[in-house]
Amino acid sequence: MYELTVEAEFCAAHALLISGQRETLHGHNWHVTVCVAGGILDDDGLLCDFHTVEEVLAEVIGPFQNANLNTTPPFDRENPSAENVARHIGVQLSTRLDPTLSPHAGVAWVRVTEATHCAATYRLAKQ
Repeated sequence: MYELTVEAEFCAAHALLISGQRETLHGHNWHVTVCVAGGILDDDGLLCDFHTVEEVLAEVIGPFQNANLNTTPPFDRENPSAENVARHIGVQLSTRLDPTLSPHAGVAWVRVTEATHCAATYRLAKQ
């Protein structure tokens, strides 16, 4: 099995709802790591092109840059936790990338780090 990772960052604020109480709005430098995995390389010896993953990831996280996540879809309707952010990014990437990578590769997981030593990982279900 091969895995490649691509990383990106965005700056955004959020105020979580925890046990019915809203936190004070605060910001993070969010770090995102995406893993694409598969067992077969193409004729060029690639699992996929790093640049393609970088471009799609930039599109997915673009709306979050310098934003209040609580007012940015889809987090205007759901709690903008690191877990939910990781899931959203993973699902969006999978929707956009997996059709071109299938059947040999796909988005395996997304890790979102909102603060040093505090990360959430979302693993996508195997097709």
